[in-house]
Amino acid sequence: MSSIELHELLARAFDRRGGAGHRVSDLVRLSAGASREAWSFRLHRPDGGSEPLILKRDPIDAEPLPEEDADNRFGADRATEAAIVDAAWRAGVPAPRLTFLAEPADSLGTGFVMQALEGETLPQKILRDPGLAAARAALPEQLGAALARLHLLPTDSAPKVRTFTLDDHLTAFRKVLDDYGQPQPGFEFGLRWLHRRRPPEEPLVFAHGDYRMGNIMVDAKGLAGVLDWEVGHFGDRYIDLSWPSVRAWRFGRDETPMAGVGQREAFFAAYEAAGGKPVDPEIAHYWEVLGTLRWGVMCMTIGQQFTSGRERSVEKAVIGRRVAETELDFLMMIDAA
Repeated sequence: MSSIELHELLARAFDRRGGAGHRVSDLVRLSAGASREAWSFRLHRPDGGSEPLILKRDPIDAEPLPEEDADNRFGADRATEAAIVDAAWRAGVPAPRLTFLAEPADSLGTGFVMQALEGETLPQKILRDPGLAAARAALPEQLGAALARLHLLPTDSAPKVRTFTLDDHLTAFRKVLDDYGQPQPGFEFGLRWLHRRRPPEEPLVFAHGDYRMGNIMVDAKGLAGVLDWEVGHFGDRYIDLSWPSVRAWRFGRDETPMAGVGQREAFFAAYEAAGGKPVDPEIAHYWEVLGTLRWGVMCMTIGQQFTSGRERSVEKAVIGRRVAETELDFLMMIDAA
């Protein structure tokens, strides 16, 4: 499908919902991933107003995933992702506002249109730009408060998403290690460490699942938006409370372990002040250890996409080489504990 055809299809989709006279300009492909597409564009309404929007969809001509990948895929489909984004926005989290879920009559494929937020997403710029110094100072508290609002969303009114418990994480790690094809003694030892020290279970919450630097948008005032909701699920709240402090998401700023912008304590205090249940630092540390292993096995599976020949991506090869680095981080965290 050419961008000219997509222009016309988007305009017609808005005409179907709001009357004739809509026009689309500035259509730009934002990503070229195999699993999904994102397009930015400006919608011009018949009344003369306009706004920037995003179309996120599955590629029209994508080949089906191999059966083993389809069975183990964690990310939500586009309809579920749209429901997650909408629920988060309604809960008061700075998520994009959902505009509409595509229907067959739109001929847009499987996807949805949402608000385009404005701000910076590149971690290196967020963490180093002098003009964002005030934003960095505000982020730990803002991220904590936003996360509390998400976790307070009643599960009976949340989208019907997958449940992913601590046992599910540990089982998934076990499978990746078994299938990797070469020994990883640090991770093997660490997986036993995690089994032996597992904390008490808590009621599940509606979790983002990938709440970290790299999935947030920042402007001069701080947090402008939380992005990438496709792994939203019912799970332990500590996955979101610990994941932003995993070393990979500090981008070299270890002196400020919470997402590279602050201290964990300020993040936890803001979470509690906004209505979140009290945070146990020892349980948060356990989940940060688990998150480090999670990133390690992600590096393993991403690297295997390259070594298997399925994807000739230099980026995937580079990420695969980080397995040893993450294994060392993991062992150092266990030693510190």
